[in-house]
Order: sequence, then C-alpha cells, then structure tokens
Amino acid sequence: MDRRLALVTGASAGIGAAFARALAAQGCDLALTARRADRLEALAAELRDRHGVEVLTLAADLADPATPAALDATLAAQGRSVDILVNNAGYGLPGGFGDNPWPDQAAVLQVMLTAPCELAHRLLPGMRARGFGRIINVASVAGLTPGGVGLYGPVKAFLIGFSQSLHQECASSGVHVSALCPGLTWSEFHDVNGMREPLDRTTPGWLWMDAETVVAAGLAAVEANRPVCVPGAVNKALAGLAWLLPDRWVMAITAAQGWRSAKP
Repeated sequence: MDRRLALVTGASAGIGAAFARALAAQGCDLALTARRADRLEALAAELRDRHGVEVLTLAADLADPATPAALDATLAAQGRSVDILVNNAGYGLPGGFGDNPWPDQAAVLQVMLTAPCELAHRLLPGMRARGFGRIINVASVAGLTPGGVGLYGPVKAFLIGFSQSLHQECASSGVHVSALCPGLTWSEFHDVNGMREPLDRTTPGWLWMDAETVVAAGLAAVEANRPVCVPGAVNKALAGLAWLLPDRWVMAITAAQGWRSAKP
C-alpha cells in the first residue's frame, strides 16, 4: 500500500471521529477502533465514499488488557503497518475517586494509561525502522492543572509527561510525538459521564471549542513535532495561569468552579 495507515482509538464519535475524517481527507487509510461496531461501520462507509480510502473497523474494548496485542496482530495479519497512532479513547467517571468501585477505576487506567503506552510500544519499532511515525496522545488541560477529583486529571498529566519523554527519545528518528491538550470540546464525552446539563448551565459558550478545530491544531502540532499542544487562546491562557500561580491557588479556584468532573 502506498497510502499511510492511521490507527485511531475511540473513533466512533467526538474527537476520535474528527481525527478519522481529517486524516481521511489527507489521503490516509484508517484503522478505526471503538466499542460500538455500528458507529464504526457508518463512519467507515462515509469515509470510503467521500475520500476513496481503505477503512478497517476493529470493534474492541480497550478496557480488556488483551486488546492492544489483538489490534496489532490483526493489522499485521492484513499486511498493514501503522504510520500514525492517535491514542484518543477515554472517558471520565462521575463523582470522585472514592465514589466508584475499584474495577471501574482499574478500567480507566487500562483504557487511558496502559493501552496508549502499550500501543505506542508495539508500533514504535516499525515507525523507527521506516523512518516515519506520528503519535498523538489526546490528553487535556486537566492534566496541566493540579486539583480536581478522581483519576482523570492525573492520568492526563501522565500522558503529557509520557509524550514529552517519548518525543525526546525519538528525536532525529522521523517519529514525532505530541500530547494534545484540549479544554471543553463539543462531543459526547460529557453526555457519557452525566455532566452535559450542569456544564450547559454553568459554562459560557466562549469556553468551548469544536472537535474539528481541536483536531486541526493537534495534527499541525505533531507535524511540527511540538511535544505539547494546547489549542485555543482561552485554553492557552488557562494553562499559562495554572503554571504561574501556586498550586494551592489553582486547586482552590478549580474547586470553587466545580470543575471536579467537568473537565474534558
């Protein structure tokens, strides 16, 4: 195959689907994975018709520790090598760390921390050997600010640090690594964790970005080999403020604004 292949996790909706559409428009073949097979098939049909690219749909649950190896094996069996990896799959649990049973917390860690690292580890050798690779880890401004409740912010902070480390490790190899750190983004994310209604009630429209704009910024950043991308002037300002202020001040502000479950 002459076209590059992009593997996008969490591709059935929101930022993941926007990544799939943007990469298909660039002429990339796609391997799309998420739990909802019907959503994947509908998106695949759209992209094949509109852009004439090959789209493989791989319905799978990244909460299963066997999934990363299975995805890698499935693509290898079809003779395809991944050139672009978008680790996008993720979600947040309602409430705090102590409000949810450990199996649910363990699934969050598997989906948003372990699986992205394993996929990058499995695919990196091939990227290096070919002298080309792009890895985008979808993190969040929540990973740049202290405080919050639960695992979401800490996991995203890990993804940012991991991206920076891997970016440095891959210098001069042709493999670019970036952490994409969006703020509030219009998607189904907040419907899933039950935060849509309170967010609509308490946050002004200018705080929100659309998924297509976020994705465009992420793709530009990884092509430029920038290790961290914070899209949007408002999000950049928030991230800069969090960096400048003492942690205890930022934690007090986020607690007062009720952001404990509202971050993307």
